[in-house]
Amino acid sequence: MKQPFLLALALGASAIPAAASGQVTATFAQPIAGTKLDITATGEVTRVPDVAVISAGVVTRSTTATAAIQENADRMERVRAALKRAGIADRDIQTSNISLNPEYRYENNQPPQLVGYTASNQVSVRFRDIRNSGKILDTLVAQGANQINGPNLTIDKPEGALDEARAKAAAVGRARAELYARALGMKVVRLLSVSESGGYAVPPPMPVMMEARAMDGAQTKIDPGEQKLQVSLAMTFELQ
Repeated sequence: MKQPFLLALALGASAIPAAASGQVTATFAQPIAGTKLDITATGEVTRVPDVAVISAGVVTRSTTATAAIQENADRMERVRAALKRAGIADRDIQTSNISLNPEYRYENNQPPQLVGYTASNQVSVRFRDIRNSGKILDTLVAQGANQINGPNLTIDKPEGALDEARAKAAAVGRARAELYARALGMKVVRLLSVSESGGYAVPPPMPVMMEARAMDGAQTKIDPGEQKLQVSLAMTFELQ
């Protein structure tokens, strides 16, 4: 009497779709009656950067490692204090490099002679007020910073601009497909697929590392300019 019931349970279990278990998936290719057209389209927008990322640090040299490190720590503390007084938040200051290296003097046919040590401490600083960042850098130099690298100008929240670029890329792709269709005496029937290769900001010229020196009457100025953001789409259409 129990066998028919168990058999029914077995049949019911076997009727559950395999896809429900997450182990089997199936894909079905769309039949194409006409001509397939592959398009690559790019949408581009420009924005004024609102964040400047600059590396500022202190390099010190002394005959002993202890003296090099101590002098470096003292000057770096003044640099950090100057950043805090300028209103830079803790979350926008990040240590990027700390190093201590020996220095040697090399003479002909003589073994290297240790002459001292170089200590370096670098912090990466995000300036959210770009137009005042040059003034802050001048203050840092006055407080002991002697190495500056940057700036790297960027956009803090680029998604809105990238969405605008996506819409432009889609419109460009559709218009290009219509152009090809007219040139071939055909028409666009449907969009078969679309994929995004990624949105990105076009990088500005590479920043230059320089040794910072306090100069009388000199004022550092950083101009934000404009930055391009691009999104590229790969689109496939059916023409008939």
